[in-house]
Amino acid sequence: MKPFWIVSILASAVFAAPNTKSYECTKIFEDRKNELLVELERIDEQRQSLDALKRATEDLLRKKEAMIKGKDTKVDQKLAEIKAKEASVKKMLEQNKKVLDEIKQLKADKVSQTFAKMKPAASAQILSQMSADEAAGIMSTLNTKVVGQILAKMDPKKGSEITAKLKAIPEPKP
Repeated sequence: MKPFWIVSILASAVFAAPNTKSYECTKIFEDRKNELLVELERIDEQRQSLDALKRATEDLLRKKEAMIKGKDTKVDQKLAEIKAKEASVKKMLEQNKKVLDEIKQLKADKVSQTFAKMKPAASAQILSQMSADEAAGIMSTLNTKVVGQILAKMDPKKGSEITAKLKAIPEPKP
């Protein structure tokens, strides 16, 4: 019976040892599995938080882009209005310039008509009292025959000044 006990103890030791090791390995794997599941849950929560943040950021970005497009549209409209007003102002300025030129021309015509109707001696006295530039401006609108008669009645020094100024005045464009 002694050998039987020894064999049974040895057999139970041999068979019991793997059972303990198997139990320890299973426990380690279960613990590791639980750790991995906790870690997986934490990663999943972070991923969900990241997705929510990404969606919120994209929504905010879309809203900002829409707002910017709206402002761009308003700026473009204002720019178009400004350009239209600028064109209108330029057109009015050109019209005003034409009217002013017409008024100046009418005034010059009236002055030249007045001097043309006067006697050359009276015209010469009046023009001699003016600056050479003013006298030349008036005389440039008169007929050359009348200008010659007026210059003939003027002081030769003043006549030569006015003649030099007349020469410097460009010919009117047709």
